[in-house]
Amino acid sequence: MLLSIKTKLKLTAEQKTVMSKHAGIARFTYNWGLATWKSLYQDGYKPNKYLLKKFFNNSVKTELEWIKEKGICQKITQYAFDQLGAAFDRFFKGLGGYPKFKKKGVNDSFTIDASGKPIPVGGLRVKLPTIGWVKTYEGLPHATTTKLTISRIADDWYIAFAHEVECEPTQKSQEAVGVDLGIKELATLSTGIVFPNPKAYKKSIQKLKRLSKSLARKTKGSNNRHKSKIKLAKHHNRVSNIRKDSLHKVTNYLCKNHAVMVIEDLNVSGMMQNHKLAQSIADCGFYEFKRQLEYKCKKFGSKLVVADRWYASSKTCSNCGCKKESLLLSERVYSCGHCGHVMDRDLNAAINLSRLAKA
Repeated sequence: MLLSIKTKLKLTAEQKTVMSKHAGIARFTYNWGLATWKSLYQDGYKPNKYLLKKFFNNSVKTELEWIKEKGICQKITQYAFDQLGAAFDRFFKGLGGYPKFKKKGVNDSFTIDASGKPIPVGGLRVKLPTIGWVKTYEGLPHATTTKLTISRIADDWYIAFAHEVECEPTQKSQEAVGVDLGIKELATLSTGIVFPNPKAYKKSIQKLKRLSKSLARKTKGSNNRHKSKIKLAKHHNRVSNIRKDSLHKVTNYLCKNHAVMVIEDLNVSGMMQNHKLAQSIADCGFYEFKRQLEYKCKKFGSKLVVADRWYASSKTCSNCGCKKESLLLSERVYSCGHCGHVMDRDLNAAINLSRLAKA
């Protein structure tokens, strides 16, 4: 199976300048393609990425000497058009909005390859096509890849690539487990194990507000504003990393130790309509939790079962099977009026979900 990896690069000042040049060319190519696409469409034509790529290489690129500067990989323009074509494909399928122009310093990235040849990676150094050797902070697995994507996050550069790995089925300690996701506790298992929610954004919101206010007070275009912007971006990145770290730890534990996992098909977009809980729900990362389970189940030889969205796991008694007509969100302890069974609400739901594995 294909597994992607992303890690931080350890660059010199000169290498950071080279990366910024590559990102600038990719951004210019993407914006040129988008502007030309809109112009051609308004004139009654039906453009596509292949037509734009051919015209750009034959007529536009030959007149721009700064794109052909020494040390610049020429493959980045090709992938910029591929990204534009993918953006329009998502728009036509109704999966995203109309593509927007890219801004300098916002989601800077570019993709390079070695003209179809495999690129070896591994250890603490990687030889990038045309650019040369760059260092990483952590060791990379020894493998080969066809292309590399380099992006900038909070003024730091990261490298990402996909490589082929073999599935590693692990010995399971539990046959089946139900997983109930929540806001107070990130995940409650039917075995009684509870994983707390780190609440990374909520714990950092005061500092984020202070940094945002400091940024707003700086003069636009000044060096102090740029420094303040980087400081705010670094803290946002730290919050994101804390959330991802907790999700990876929980999903790794589940997939390595359980043969079958049952989770709910949560309507996250619908839950976000509740403005009183939207911030807390977004801080949990429910969609990312499900996405990680899906590919880690393939890697570790587990099976994922997604319960029906309308399955009343919280309202049903795990002891007698009697279903309540209503259950308030504030009721954290489930009390059955039929058999008198009393249990934690989340644990009761997790036990009901675990029984779907046998069904």
